[in-house]
Amino acid sequence: MSVTASDVNKLRQMTGAGVMDCKKALIEANGDFEAAIDILRKKGQKVAASRADRQSCEGTVFLRVSADKKQGFAFSLNCETDFVAKNEEFLSVGNKIADLIALHQPSDVQAIHSLLLEDNRSVADHLTELMGKIGEKIQIANYAHLKGECIVSYLHMGAKVGVLVALNSSSQAAEVAGKDVAMQIAAMRPIAVNRQSVDPAIVARELEIAKEQARAEGKPEAMLEKIAMGKLNKFYKESTLLEQEFVKDNTQTVGQYLESVEKGLTVIDFKRISVAG
Repeated sequence: MSVTASDVNKLRQMTGAGVMDCKKALIEANGDFEAAIDILRKKGQKVAASRADRQSCEGTVFLRVSADKKQGFAFSLNCETDFVAKNEEFLSVGNKIADLIALHQPSDVQAIHSLLLEDNRSVADHLTELMGKIGEKIQIANYAHLKGECIVSYLHMGAKVGVLVALNSSSQAAEVAGKDVAMQIAAMRPIAVNRQSVDPAIVARELEIAKEQARAEGKPEAMLEKIAMGKLNKFYKESTLLEQEFVKDNTQTVGQYLESVEKGLTVIDFKRISVAG
């Protein structure tokens, strides 16, 4: 059967799909709009299935902080190309999901998929439909939720990296310092707030590597423990946030910088996510 341009435009307004996709769906559905919408959704499912093994290492990070600044949320919506990551509809869907997350505070990615958007369809359904329109694998790859006295957020590298920082103070000076610290985290990728919070498995691995290096250099067996501890201290200074040199002033550590801003000011926790994982 033939379909009119107004029918095609109506279906486009309902679904956001392309002109030719809408025309083909209406023809296949014999002009039945509900059936045509189902056809378009199935197309998205087929795209999702066919691209399941493709790498989705481009995308955009979205951040939200609650009005009282006590909670922060971050996730990356990943796709296959940077071109799609800048697509207006891709960004619009990402922002709608971010608003939903801030409202409902889901526990994990699976819970995000079950959230309902304004048309009463799930996030999972919207992402499937978007894959059908765009033709790329699209997925929520990372999700982080942080609580604290004051949450500060920061987007880095054109929203390819996002950081949430939980501070123990909500003063204006603390918030400004929090932005500096968030930038530090984005650039320097610390693995923990301080040495006490480093995973014991990582500590054990670093000690073992240090001992093997010293042994390979011919150092006496009796000296290995001391040498390894020295290397571990260096590791802490390079890899834990509060002991890192402050990027904006390398004469002090991040911990010393925070103390200079406000007595007792410190970072309780942080989350750093990126589209690359």
